[in-house]
Amino acid sequence: MKFLISLLIVLLIVLQYKLWVDKSGMPDLHGLEEKLQAQQTENERLEQRNRELQAEVEDLKRGLAVIEERAREELGMIKDGETFFQVIEKSTTSGQAAANDNKR
Repeated sequence: MKFLISLLIVLLIVLQYKLWVDKSGMPDLHGLEEKLQAQQTENERLEQRNRELQAEVEDLKRGLAVIEERAREELGMIKDGETFFQVIEKSTTSGQAAANDNKR
């Protein structure tokens, strides 16, 4: 009987060791949970991106207004009969500012 109890105690110790200390036990579980959370976050980000791209594709399929908007914004295109005005703001560079300071 003492042999059986000793064997069970040794078996319990071995199993507890494998559970708490061994690399395939609890430490591995925590690492896998962290990886799972990171992957879920990445999946959510990619799903949102896919929804945005799908909405853009549907807009492009439906109407010319979206195509026209993209041509104007990305390619700088204008319609026939329109006049294009480009406004350039003056910017003072450090050289011009220094020259102005010397004149004073």
